[in-house]
Amino acid sequence: MNTNQNKSVEFEDLGIKEYQPAWDYQESLMKNIIDTKIKNRDLPAEQHIMTPNHLLLVEHPHVYTLGKSGHEENMLAGIDKLKEIDATFVKVNRGGDITYHGYGQIVGYPILDLENFFTDIHLYMRNLEEVIIRAIGEFGIKGERSPGETGVWLDVGKPYARKICAMGVKASRWVTLHGFALNVNTDMRYFEYIIPCGIKDKQVTSVKRELERELSPEEMEDLKGNIRKHFADVFGAELVHK
Repeated sequence: MNTNQNKSVEFEDLGIKEYQPAWDYQESLMKNIIDTKIKNRDLPAEQHIMTPNHLLLVEHPHVYTLGKSGHEENMLAGIDKLKEIDATFVKVNRGGDITYHGYGQIVGYPILDLENFFTDIHLYMRNLEEVIIRAIGEFGIKGERSPGETGVWLDVGKPYARKICAMGVKASRWVTLHGFALNVNTDMRYFEYIIPCGIKDKQVTSVKRELERELSPEEMEDLKGNIRKHFADVFGAELVHK
């Protein structure tokens, strides 16, 4: 356990950014943290350099991403259809199956050194779920966990159970990558071209669909603010704007 823990998390809102550059940026932040951890191994404890933590929020143009444990047959659209709907397809190094990112969706990438917090991936995932459950709760939407399935769900255990937030992460040397995707004003038609997360018998939903209205730009910012606030609370962190 790192005795020199840094609970400060640098926050950045990247706005609208293509998937690959955002992934490259995540990887560069992760590499910097891991490089620092490797240097620290050769130093006495009192000389250890504190490792940074990051939280990125971003909106991606239409893209489907397939996790390393995923199945390509869950991508139902071929190359021609992807061109027609102006979407791309990327294989990524996170856990989980296929998911969709697009406009009107809040995507969050925490790049944390978990040794600054706790070394437990299961707890990390549950904490991410808790952040989203609390954030959408402020809009009157009751999010829940579904046993054995990651992410945030509505009406768990009922025939019309549906997922509002997908999650998939990777960790290396206790440094996290990838994160969550919360459907807000998302065009849900894009989910018709995949079997989301490889789960055939469950539906997906969005904040817009649940409230039966689109969130205004101001409300979208409020929701991002909720995520930041609850992230700080749940992780016992201090968020610092870059």
